[in-house]
Amino acid sequence: MADPIIEIKDLQVIYNKGKSNEVRSLEDINVKIFPEEYVIIFGPSGCGKSTLLYTIAGLQQATFGDVNVEGRNISKMNKKEMVELHQTGIGMIFQAFYLISSIRILDNVCLPKIFRGEGTVERRETGMKLLRRFGIAEQSHKFPNELSGGQKQRVAIARSLVNNPEIILADEPVGNLDSESAENVLQILKELNETDKKTIILVTHNSEHLHYADRILHMKDGIIVSEEVNQEKRSPETIKEEMAKEPKEISPELKLLMRTFQNFSPRQIGALLNPYKAKQVVSHILSQFTEEQVTAAENHLKDLLFKNIDIETFRQNLDRGLNEGGAGWNKLRSESFSRRVDEIISHSEALTRNFHEELEPLADYLIKLFGVKLNPQGRSRLVSFLKLRVESRIDANGLQERLDAPFYLGGVGFYKSTAEKMVKEVELIMLLKYSA
Repeated sequence: MADPIIEIKDLQVIYNKGKSNEVRSLEDINVKIFPEEYVIIFGPSGCGKSTLLYTIAGLQQATFGDVNVEGRNISKMNKKEMVELHQTGIGMIFQAFYLISSIRILDNVCLPKIFRGEGTVERRETGMKLLRRFGIAEQSHKFPNELSGGQKQRVAIARSLVNNPEIILADEPVGNLDSESAENVLQILKELNETDKKTIILVTHNSEHLHYADRILHMKDGIIVSEEVNQEKRSPETIKEEMAKEPKEISPELKLLMRTFQNFSPRQIGALLNPYKAKQVVSHILSQFTEEQVTAAENHLKDLLFKNIDIETFRQNLDRGLNEGGAGWNKLRSESFSRRVDEIISHSEALTRNFHEELEPLADYLIKLFGVKLNPQGRSRLVSFLKLRVESRIDANGLQERLDAPFYLGGVGFYKSTAEKMVKEVELIMLLKYSA
C-alpha cells in the first residue's frame, strides 16, 4: 500500500487553553488519508469538521499532536515552506468563495500564479484552460458580482487547481448553492478525484453527499466517532472486473453504451430495457419536478416506447392531473417535453433504418439544439465523428475528446460543457436505437 499523503497523530486543538473559557475543539484525532482517496468529514455544525480541515491545511495550529502532509510535519515548516505548501501542494475551496471583487474572473483564477511570479501569457493560458473545462470561459472578462453562486464556486475551484496541487480541501463548498449548482460542483469534485487522481477531502453536514466518498469520517463533539468505508462506490478496477464477468455474447455496441450509462447491464434486456430507456430519457431532460410527477412521466414514456400509445396520447397523459392518471404537468411543459422526446425517438429510429442518411440530419439537430455555430469544415468534422460513434468505432469518451479538441488540432473546438451535453444526447439516441 502507498504511504499516506496525509497522516494525523494524536491531534488536539484547544482554544483559550488553561483559561476559564477553554474549549476543546478537537480531541485525539488519528487519521491516515492515502493518495487519490475521496474522504468526507461528516457531522453536525460545530462538531469540529472545519477545524480539522483547516489544521490539515496549516491554517489552524495544532495544540498537541502532529499533522504530516506529503511526509512533512507542517508544524515544523518555516514560512517559505508553508507558502509553498499553500501554493502548490494544497488547493482550498470555501463555502464563501473568497473571490476578489475588484479584479476580473480570469485574474482571480490566475492569482496563485501571479504570487509565484509566472509570466502573463503562461498563467492566462492555464487559467483559460480551466475556465473552459468548467464551462465558464465566457465569463472570464467579468467581475465576481456579475456571476451566479454556482459560477463563482466553479471559478474558486479553477483557482484552487491553477498550480496543480495533489490535494483539494473543500469546506462546505455547496452550502450557499441551489440544488442544481450544488450537483454541478459535486460532479466536478468527483471528476477531479476519478479522472485527475486528486486527493479530495470534503467537509459536509449533508448526508446526501456521502455516496461520493471512498471513506467517511463521522465526527461529533470534536472526535471521530466512527469511520465508514463506502462499499457502494465502485473503483474503476471493480467495474472492469464486473464487465469481464458478463456473458461473451454482449455486442460491441452495448459494451460502449455501458461506459456511458454505468447502471446499465446486459441483464436489462427485453422487457426490462424500455423502462430503463424511459428513466434515462426523463432524467436527461427534466429537473425541478416532484418524484411523483417524474415517476408518472416515466410510466407513460414506457408505454410510448412499447408502442402502446402514440406521441399525441403521450402528450395528453403528461398534461392530465395526477388524480386522473396523468403526470400533473402544465400544457406548455407537456408540449415541449413530448416534442423533445419525439425528436430523440425519431433520430434513433432513423439511425436504425439507415444511419448513413441520418448522420447529417443528426448533426444539424445537435447544432440547433445546443445553439452552436460551425463553419462547413467544422460541420463536416462533426458528421465524421458521429459516424465513428454510430459505427461503434469509438466510445463516448472518444467522441467527447474529438468534439472538445481545439479546431487547429483536428477537433471541433466546443467548450467542454457543450461537448459533454452533446455526447450525452448522442448516447441517449444510441441507447434508444439499441434493442435486445
